[in-house]
Amino acid sequence: MSKSLLSRIKPPHNPKYTSLPANLRKLVNDTVHVLTTHDQWEDSLQTQLVESDVLVSDIAHFVLDRIHDVELGLKFFDWTSKRHQCCSPNGFAYSSLLKLLARFRVFSDIEVVVNNMKVEEVKPTLEALNLVIRAYADSGLVDKALEFYRMAVEMYDSCPKVFACNSLLNALVKHRRVDIARTVYDEMVESGDVEDICVDNYSTCIMVRGLCKEGKVQEGRKLIEDRWGEGCVPNVVFYNTLIDGYCKKGDVASANALFKELKLKGFVPMLETYGAIINGFCKDGNFEAIDRLLMEMKERDLSINVQVYNSIIDARYKHGYVVKAAETVKKMIENCCEPDITTYNILINGSCRDGKVKEADELLEQATKSGLMPNKFTYTPLLKIYCREGEYSMALDLLIRMTERGQALDLVTYGALIHGLIVAGEVDIALTIRDKMMERGVLPDANIYNVLMSGLCKKGRLPAAKLLLAEMLDQNIPPDAFVFATLVDGFIRNGDLDDARKMFKFSIEKGIDPGVVGYNVMIKGFCKFGMMKDALLCMNKMRSSHHFPDVFTYSTVIDGYIKQQDLGGALKVFGLMVKQRCKPNVVTYTSLILGFCHKGDSTRAEKILIEMQSCGLKPNVVTYSILVGSFCKEGKLAGAASIFELMLMNKCIPNDVTFHYLVNGFNSCATNKISDRRKESPENKKSMFLNFFQMMMSDGWVQMAAAYNAIIICLCLHGMVKTALKLHDKMINKGFSLDSVSFASLLHGICLEERSREWKDLIPCNLNEQELEAAVKYSLKMDEYLCHGRTSEATFILQSLVEGYKSHDHHMVDLKVSVR
Repeated sequence: MSKSLLSRIKPPHNPKYTSLPANLRKLVNDTVHVLTTHDQWEDSLQTQLVESDVLVSDIAHFVLDRIHDVELGLKFFDWTSKRHQCCSPNGFAYSSLLKLLARFRVFSDIEVVVNNMKVEEVKPTLEALNLVIRAYADSGLVDKALEFYRMAVEMYDSCPKVFACNSLLNALVKHRRVDIARTVYDEMVESGDVEDICVDNYSTCIMVRGLCKEGKVQEGRKLIEDRWGEGCVPNVVFYNTLIDGYCKKGDVASANALFKELKLKGFVPMLETYGAIINGFCKDGNFEAIDRLLMEMKERDLSINVQVYNSIIDARYKHGYVVKAAETVKKMIENCCEPDITTYNILINGSCRDGKVKEADELLEQATKSGLMPNKFTYTPLLKIYCREGEYSMALDLLIRMTERGQALDLVTYGALIHGLIVAGEVDIALTIRDKMMERGVLPDANIYNVLMSGLCKKGRLPAAKLLLAEMLDQNIPPDAFVFATLVDGFIRNGDLDDARKMFKFSIEKGIDPGVVGYNVMIKGFCKFGMMKDALLCMNKMRSSHHFPDVFTYSTVIDGYIKQQDLGGALKVFGLMVKQRCKPNVVTYTSLILGFCHKGDSTRAEKILIEMQSCGLKPNVVTYSILVGSFCKEGKLAGAASIFELMLMNKCIPNDVTFHYLVNGFNSCATNKISDRRKESPENKKSMFLNFFQMMMSDGWVQMAAAYNAIIICLCLHGMVKTALKLHDKMINKGFSLDSVSFASLLHGICLEERSREWKDLIPCNLNEQELEAAVKYSLKMDEYLCHGRTSEATFILQSLVEGYKSHDHHMVDLKVSVR
């Protein structure tokens, strides 16, 4: 509404109902009675008003204020407008109609009425505008609420009533429009005077909460101090808001300082106060502080609510603590706090993440028995783990159960199942699920198509992936950069670089920015085909498109140069990477280590390993295996053994490649060379692998068996029994039998895992007395590598087996004598 129009609209004086003469008050009440009790009220009202000699416009707004039926109010207003054109409804009648429409949130009619008022040049009352502002704000229609707020300010040169302004502030904060809320708040403060206060405590609290949501906690605190004075926070509600704001911002120290200040001032912390500060400590993983606060709550007889418990449980999972699901639920119930579905969702997700499928199933059943309604956040982790474990029938059964329980299967649910199946390599089942979801009216989005295409491409089924792209286009689902990147990668995997380039170019022509991921895929393709100049050109194009090469980009190019036996080119790119302050990762360093190993320079390769570790990076199985292989190839068996043991100490599980390098290296090398190498360095005496290998060679073992057994000993003494058992099974398949050393080492490993009662189920004992005595000898040697040089349980078991043999032999001798 223009200001010129507003200036011409002048409201008449509005008398109050109580100040009306008695005859007029009676007439208003009679009119309301006729309207609400007569179906054909028009004629009755016409007669009544003619007899009273009163204009309907004089009482219309009083009548509308007393009607609680929108439809009836609109009919009455329409009747007065048409039947009495000489005295059409005034601003008060219009305003009363607006109030009625606002009370019942009839926004379409509010728009019509306001437009008619503009045409009639009738001005709404401030009271009507207040109610309209609140109606729009409380319904989340923020822009309209703001529009009527501005109208009120322009018409009356002051802010609307505080209740209307607070509703507007609340809506603005809720919709994250804090800057506009702050402008409204400042106008409220400026408009207030002694007689007409436009700001109350609630107004300030809303504004502070909004600022805290945006991370502007200091600004929120200043707002409080501007009203109540420096260092003054008037009540616990404001403290709660500030503490929550600091915690969400990650500034737990400031939140804790406020918490202490609150108590020093004599305020009693509420449940919300403890909840906010505990949430802050949860993010920091400070469970000692949390335990103290929980104890304090107990002392104050404050019941810990389910939200607080949920925050603590979730935090324990996120910070890597062991959470015992059954005990957690039991403890909550004992403390009179019933777990809700969020509790179970957190526990189920944690159990699934830890691979505890049975526990997750039991939690779901327990939640259902407790009368809770599982949702997609309950089912999604289960769907994923069933697929990961290959339990596809269970995943499909779960889908059926979800449907039976009335749970709507949406994109998230289907997406989780399809993703899980693709990760498990079950592409065809995933495609079947896609068909089922479409039959149920749930259409796949670009993300699901991308997952399916990725699975097909990894299986070498590129034509099927291309058909999915065509299907996407037919269904008007625009492919995104990730879909094109997946297809480009598919072409590269299929050995078709030309089509990969065409697809990459096509996506750019379609206006889709490949992003860093898309460029990396194309660069990877060039490197795979040895086209290093094209890879560098693609990197330059990437920069010109305002995308900066990341660690994956540089690592891919470095690896490409290494595979082309161009160590110099790889080192140049590595230097550029460091210059651009892009931190190398494990893949980067591993490629360089491989490059030096190709050159036969294991010394430089080992230096790169040390540099890598000094940067806080953990070498992986590929890194260690490359070094082991290189040392073995160069005949530096002591170095190979040293790297292997370093690998085990760092809890990196070796693979078949590692074992192949070690066995071949030690099997093909002359025994005197191994012996000589051990004499060269006194430190080699500390090598577990070399000590046991040499000991077995001295005892007459063949080199290959000695190498295998030395590996198994090292694995078992480093707590990798599962890997050792698998390796031993492979030894047996190659014609080796369970000998005294392998038996002793596997028994050692089993006992170290405190599974001594299970050893007979895991390793059958077919050794004779002489072999058992040899096993005892090696077991005692293994004991030297245990802490404090203690005798292991394995040695005691072996000794008892030997004693059993001896007693059996004595018994047989005695039996023969008695027979004679």
